[in-house]
Amino acid sequence: MRATEGLSRRVGITPACRALAIPRATYYRVRSSRERAVESAARPTPARALSPEERTKVLDTLNSDRFCDLSPAAVHAILMDEEADYLCSVRTMYRILEDACEVRERRDQLRHPAYAAPELLAVRPNEVWSWDITKLKGPAKWTYYYLYVILDIFSRCAVGWTIDCSESACLAERLIRQTCAKQRIDKGHLTVHADRGPSMKSKVVEQLLSDLGVEKTHSRPHTSNDNPYSESQFKTLKYRPEFPKRFGSIQDARVFCREFFTWYNTRHRHSGIAYLTPEMVHYGHAYDVTRARQVVLMKAYEAHPERFVKGMPRPPELPEAVWINKPERETEREVVLQ
Repeated sequence: MRATEGLSRRVGITPACRALAIPRATYYRVRSSRERAVESAARPTPARALSPEERTKVLDTLNSDRFCDLSPAAVHAILMDEEADYLCSVRTMYRILEDACEVRERRDQLRHPAYAAPELLAVRPNEVWSWDITKLKGPAKWTYYYLYVILDIFSRCAVGWTIDCSESACLAERLIRQTCAKQRIDKGHLTVHADRGPSMKSKVVEQLLSDLGVEKTHSRPHTSNDNPYSESQFKTLKYRPEFPKRFGSIQDARVFCREFFTWYNTRHRHSGIAYLTPEMVHYGHAYDVTRARQVVLMKAYEAHPERFVKGMPRPPELPEAVWINKPERETEREVVLQ
């Protein structure tokens, strides 16, 4: 920057910045900050400023056992109510704290730990499951039925579900146990992800997963994006045209969900899995279906190649990997895939 200043005195600021490949805004910003620093250093102390002894007294008062958990404004108000000595204004209190590098949250409140975002990767079915519970409205106001759904995030297949009149950790434990047995899950090959509901974090479910050799993860508090596949599946359920405003009984809810999950797993063409059905992907038929689609497209191309201006058409491809909170840095992604 000194070279720029010396050159600018001879040829001007704009040519000097252009010759040294320095933006003019950067030159002006650095020069302005230097001028302010010089001005501040040369500025005399105002007569009305607090003395060092008074500043020390203010800081000691703010950091005392009585006031250390209160904001400067609250301390200022308490001292006035008690008709104590006037120390200084609230703004001056903040300036003194800032000079002491103590401007922070002072209130006495619980400090929550920093939760890391769960980063889960699935490259095949039965590698990561996501499960959640949603409410279905019953026949009267304030009556609900609880729908439990376990979803495989790679295939989007609903591998297990049940409905009950209440939310129960024992019911969740039974559903997970039965689903693991049905899917023949081996120890150490499955991760089950859920939010932080009482059933999800219950000791009954935790002990079951430990016995089955299944790893568990949880979403961050109040972060629905950490469990996106279950949330999306519930939206598909509740936005179906035939979804009722209320269910007349739990039997009605079970009949509806039985028909819905049959449609969802066997006939629903899911956009996230190349418009295949969840069962096609879950049970290993995706390759055959995609290959058959390619044959159809090849025949169409051979019949009328002029209609395909971009060349040979290809069917949508099934994603090779499915993430919950994909790492932002490419290096992290490559390490996990290895």
